[in-house]
Amino acid sequence: MLKSILLTLCAIFSFSTAALACPDFNAPPQESYQASGKQLYTLRTFDVVAGGENYIWDCPNVRPGTDTGAGYFPTSPDFSFQLSDMTRYQLVVSVVSECDAALLINTASANWYYDDDDRGNYDPRIVLTRPANGRIDIWIGTYDGEYCNARLEMETFDR
Repeated sequence: MLKSILLTLCAIFSFSTAALACPDFNAPPQESYQASGKQLYTLRTFDVVAGGENYIWDCPNVRPGTDTGAGYFPTSPDFSFQLSDMTRYQLVVSVVSECDAALLINTASANWYYDDDDRGNYDPRIVLTRPANGRIDIWIGTYDGEYCNARLEMETFDR
């Protein structure tokens, strides 16, 4: 009896620990910025180290409505942006990296987006055609769990 209780507690503890070790938009971001659609009309770039310890498909809290693929991401967002005046723009978020990078986004409307290779050259790109004003969190991971230098690029275009 005691053995089965201990096994149950261990199982519960392992599952709760795994859920905590996932990309989490409630975790403090590594960097925070504010930007308007007009400010992002000029390409903005941000240096980052791509990679993370959390395999995306082990994370029940992350279910992108876009591509599905492998990827390892950090727990905290690499970037958090408070966006404003986005009504007339689409937002292009992409990564240029020295490895096979992956991109994960949680938008102000609480939608998850994932991409691995849409920019080409093993780099990701996500186009948000109707981005909402508010907070957007961005994680830069890698397909295979390696780490490498990368650059986040953000730019708006008229719809």
